[in-house]
Amino acid sequence: MIREYCVIFLLFSSLLVMSANKASDTSLVYIVDIKREIGSTSWVHVDKGFKQAKDMDADAILIHMNTYGGEVVFADSIRTRILNETLPVYVFIDNNAASAGALISIACDEIYMRKGANIGAATVVDQSGSKMPDKYQSYMRATIRSTAEAHGKDTIISGNDTIFRWKRDPRIAEAMVDESLYVEGVSDTGKVLTFTALEAIEHHYCEGIAENIDEVLKQVGIKTYELKKYEPSFYDGLKGFLTNSMFRGILIMLILGGLYFELQSPGIGFPLAAAIVAAVIYFAPLYIDGLAANWEILIFIIGVVLIGFEVFVIPGFGIAGIAGFALLITGLVLSMLGNDNFDFRGVETGGVFEALLVVLIGGLFGITGSLWITKKFWGRGRFSVLSLETSETIEDGYIGVDTEHMKLIGESGVASTVLRPGGKVIVGSEVYDAVAKNGFIDKGNIVVVVSHEAGQIVVEKA
Repeated sequence: MIREYCVIFLLFSSLLVMSANKASDTSLVYIVDIKREIGSTSWVHVDKGFKQAKDMDADAILIHMNTYGGEVVFADSIRTRILNETLPVYVFIDNNAASAGALISIACDEIYMRKGANIGAATVVDQSGSKMPDKYQSYMRATIRSTAEAHGKDTIISGNDTIFRWKRDPRIAEAMVDESLYVEGVSDTGKVLTFTALEAIEHHYCEGIAENIDEVLKQVGIKTYELKKYEPSFYDGLKGFLTNSMFRGILIMLILGGLYFELQSPGIGFPLAAAIVAAVIYFAPLYIDGLAANWEILIFIIGVVLIGFEVFVIPGFGIAGIAGFALLITGLVLSMLGNDNFDFRGVETGGVFEALLVVLIGGLFGITGSLWITKKFWGRGRFSVLSLETSETIEDGYIGVDTEHMKLIGESGVASTVLRPGGKVIVGSEVYDAVAKNGFIDKGNIVVVVSHEAGQIVVEKA
């Protein structure tokens, strides 16, 4: 009887081991889609998708791509995220990987393309499709070249020779940006390089052709797998919208423009409320994402306080005002950067330049643009109550000083105090503030009013 129980126990244990081995052979592949214009929303999706893949102990990440490109700054963030990822990252180009999409694809460990798909054409263009100046192209050339170099070289043994060949030739990657670059047998000058699927395989920019994700994973070598796809939440989309470069520029316009107009008008009103709301919307997603630290927001607040102190307490515009504007701009810029307190080693120069440019351009348009908008619209119709249209002219009887003193010129009086040179005099039966025109005048001397300046009468000895 004991022997039978032992046999049953051994069989049961074997089944458990076989089941565990079968489960361990199943790879978890996490899929992240890039099927839209690359921007802040795409970056949020990729970043969060990669984090979820890590949390779920995924064995690989597969990017399912079909894009014509987008903003370089967010494409660069995605590229950097891929290059720093410890999990293998594959990309399946489902028709298009143009411009920024090509940069992201080249960063992946392996590239697979559908028949008829394309990769390349990474020249930097503006919103209208016109080519940007060479300083932008230079940065993109270096970025895409370094991305290709990051994959290193293959060692090829040919007879007695050892050949080291780039896994992805950096010159080919650069030719996707610069039409003037000539690569023998690959590209001619005057044409930006774009590969078809077969051309990409020939020049080692594609590991294989596949029609679907299943075929991609078979070629990768993953036979048994479980697919898990990143599904963006409503908050992810909202966060992507709020961190969009153009929207952040608008918020900066509202912040600086609102503060400027509030400082120009008495009381606390609509401009200040708009600036506060814009500041909350600006900092909230950056704070939640860990980009804007407490001390960076504090710098911004101190800057606003110093500007207010300069305007309402100290006459003129001096050290407090300049320091306030400097701290305000610093707080806005630092909140966009991925620095760790005062450690900026992970922050690229291009990111700092872009953040500073967004803040300065937003601030410039916030002040100058809002002046035009106020003049154009708020002076009319239902908004006319928000702007002052009345002019107080001299012709209408409005004056800045009391002109009653003007009538005293030529009148005689007595110095009721010593004038050194200021003091008081009695003209008629009234006492007036007066200034001696020349030297001092003793108390009791007879004086004559000769002029009127800055609200005071000017006198001299009779």
